[in-house]
Amino acid sequence: MTTLQSVPAPGTRPTAGSRPERAETRERLSAATFDLLVIGGGILGISTAWHAAQSGLRVALVDAGDFAGATSSASSKLLHGGLRYLQTGAVRLVAENHFERRAVSRQVAPHLANPLTFYLPVYKGGPHGAAKLGAGVFAYSALSAFGDGVGHLLSPAKAQQDVPELRTEGLKAVAVYGDDQMNDARMALMTVRAAAEAGAVVLNHAEVTGLRFTRGRVSGAELRDRVDGAEFGVQARLVLNATGPWVDHLRRMENPDAAPSIRLSKGAHLVLKRTAPWRAALATPIDKYRITFALPWEDMLLLGTTDEEFEGDPGEVAVTEGDIDQILDEAAFSVRDNQLKRELMTYAFAGLRVLPGGPGDTSKAKRETVVTEGPGGMLSVAGGKWTTFRHIGRTVMNKLATLPGRPLGEDMEPQSQLPKRLPLPGIANPRAVTHRLLVDGPAPGPRMAADTAKHLATHYGSLALDIARLAEERPELAERVHPDAPEIWAQVAYARDHEWAETAEDVLRRRTTLTIRGLDTEDIRGKVENLLRR
Repeated sequence: MTTLQSVPAPGTRPTAGSRPERAETRERLSAATFDLLVIGGGILGISTAWHAAQSGLRVALVDAGDFAGATSSASSKLLHGGLRYLQTGAVRLVAENHFERRAVSRQVAPHLANPLTFYLPVYKGGPHGAAKLGAGVFAYSALSAFGDGVGHLLSPAKAQQDVPELRTEGLKAVAVYGDDQMNDARMALMTVRAAAEAGAVVLNHAEVTGLRFTRGRVSGAELRDRVDGAEFGVQARLVLNATGPWVDHLRRMENPDAAPSIRLSKGAHLVLKRTAPWRAALATPIDKYRITFALPWEDMLLLGTTDEEFEGDPGEVAVTEGDIDQILDEAAFSVRDNQLKRELMTYAFAGLRVLPGGPGDTSKAKRETVVTEGPGGMLSVAGGKWTTFRHIGRTVMNKLATLPGRPLGEDMEPQSQLPKRLPLPGIANPRAVTHRLLVDGPAPGPRMAADTAKHLATHYGSLALDIARLAEERPELAERVHPDAPEIWAQVAYARDHEWAETAEDVLRRRTTLTIRGLDTEDIRGKVENLLRR
């Protein structure tokens, strides 16, 4: 049998749909003057690049690390209306969030999002009563036009049938509502692909070392390729700073005296193996404003999140023992101890929420998006939430259209003239794709495993068929990366050739689920690195 290590390197990488080599991409970035240079490959920058390219602008997108390599792949993996915002009377905001949530999960990326039922347990002595929460989830579902059913109350016995590990001591009732769930890293990568297919030139692992100025105006950036150390520059009519937690760092490159514009809140999460099937998620009130989640996700259980002000280096954010204790202690309000043993933990991660600057408790702060212009003309965008990533892209584009002097306004299609729900690549019914993968499996030989077929369909949509063909052409790529995970080696080759993967971390943490499952062994990392170099 041919082993992965002994597969000869192909003479060339595929051309149709493949990313160019990095040197070619750097040459394209260096040779042109772009209308818009987006610095920052989190979802805000990615969405803006996608919308700008769709508007007809010549767009470049760069990031010092990987796409969605920081905050955008460290979320709670939810597309949601924001139930807690009803506490503050932000009814319009919840309705807008619901609109965006439904658009993404129904029309834009139904292959990457899935509906999730939430149980909100009401315990004796808890911060909210059953009547209040029952009314709250009804109003929440009404603001979603009852598209996910009618929010209602459920008996503890019925709820425990769907969540066997639900703690029932002191449980008076359970409020029920619906939202949606996703793999945030996969959603971000598909949006990068959409931007590239619309004409944007994109490059990850490209660090900005300085800004370019022309007659006092920011006119581009100097960059260093972190993969091979090459230095190059990008010229642009307008530069957008979408660097998330690092937004003030880049603002100080434009103006060393720039005052802080944001504050940061750390959110930590834990991933655990499940001890039983979960057919619903738990959203448990901790106090008047905070909720802790227990979410079935990627065949695992995702717990979190914390919410505390963070003042350190954004690059050093990490989960502490205190975070782990807090998450497990808060989960124990509604989850049985059997599911919360530390030996079940496979991964822990932390991200930073970007909030508008100002005083107050971070847990009560609104996730607003702020767009500002610096003295050199660089725009900075910060804040917002995953659910509204399309709206944020449109907001930035509307800002570009109304800048003084309209530097780009004459060259771009108005947002009102563009399709409202442009789909992401691979859009398809994931159940139909799963069926195709199982029925049209490679012959002769064993058909694709059911868990692999479902995984590919719900992470790539119709593009999963390309991965299946790759596995047919090279049988060694049809093998599992690890026996306890659904991923196959064809996904690693696909990530290299089509998804800008440069490092083992890119593949194992963001293009696959090996890291979050605790299966990124030293041996697997070595094999991934070998395949990436071919």
